[in-house]
Amino acid sequence: MATSLLGISAPWRDPAGRVSALKIVVLLLVILPGALLTVQWNLNALGGRPVTEMIHGIGDWTVRFLLLTLAITPGRAVLNWSRVVILRRLLGVTTACYAVCHLTLYCVDQKWRVLSVASEIVLRFYLTIGFITLLGLLTLAITSTDGWQKRLRARWKKLHRLIFPLALLALFHYALQSKADVSAAIFAFGVFAWLGFWRLAPRRTQGKLWLLPLLSVLAALVTAGVEAAWYGLKTGAHAERVLLANLDISYGLRPAAAVLVLGLAVFLLAALRRVRLRRPQAERVAT
Repeated sequence: MATSLLGISAPWRDPAGRVSALKIVVLLLVILPGALLTVQWNLNALGGRPVTEMIHGIGDWTVRFLLLTLAITPGRAVLNWSRVVILRRLLGVTTACYAVCHLTLYCVDQKWRVLSVASEIVLRFYLTIGFITLLGLLTLAITSTDGWQKRLRARWKKLHRLIFPLALLALFHYALQSKADVSAAIFAFGVFAWLGFWRLAPRRTQGKLWLLPLLSVLAALVTAGVEAAWYGLKTGAHAERVLLANLDISYGLRPAAAVLVLGLAVFLLAALRRVRLRRPQAERVAT
């Protein structure tokens, strides 16, 4: 029996057409956030403006899945886990689906007044860049199939490199719509910075363990700088006050500190992974 139609494989199968337990688990996990938000909506557990909360919640998860998609290639090298690559298409399509739901919920909030939605997208800058990002993500999702990969050949990689500028647009949209508190958006930008710095590193160093703490510190510093610049431009807050706030953890971790902690956690996970992989090799040599 064919496992694909027009180059479109079932999301629970690996490239060889076999049922993949890993993809099944991840497929269930990516459905879960949207399902939980829907259940909360039906149970009237989202407050007085449930549609707005749904829009924001689905938007948050769109950004998270986008970052996870970008993390697949670094994850393969850093964790020495080649099989994780089979999740890239699944996560990329998930990102596009959540983005479509995000726009659909906005249409629901606008009572399906299509002309009003269109005018808002044209007139409001943050909606304009959000809509452009959505169109880009849909294009990448549609052309992610094996069929399109064969048709486009070398152009396929060039097209799918657009994920990086699209991610920047998505993060900018995220920050602009966050209004007063942009902590989540700044943290997301810090994660994107870590992923970007990893890709800019020389290829021969990308799998080195010592690179990870360096990237974590660098991404944290950039995150702190972006946060200071954002609040300085938006509210006129002095940069040094915003930067010094990163040293005060009484109200929780600031985005830069959270990026540093996440980066160091990745370093520890990679170190443990390598110890685990080397142990069987050492046992085979000993025997």
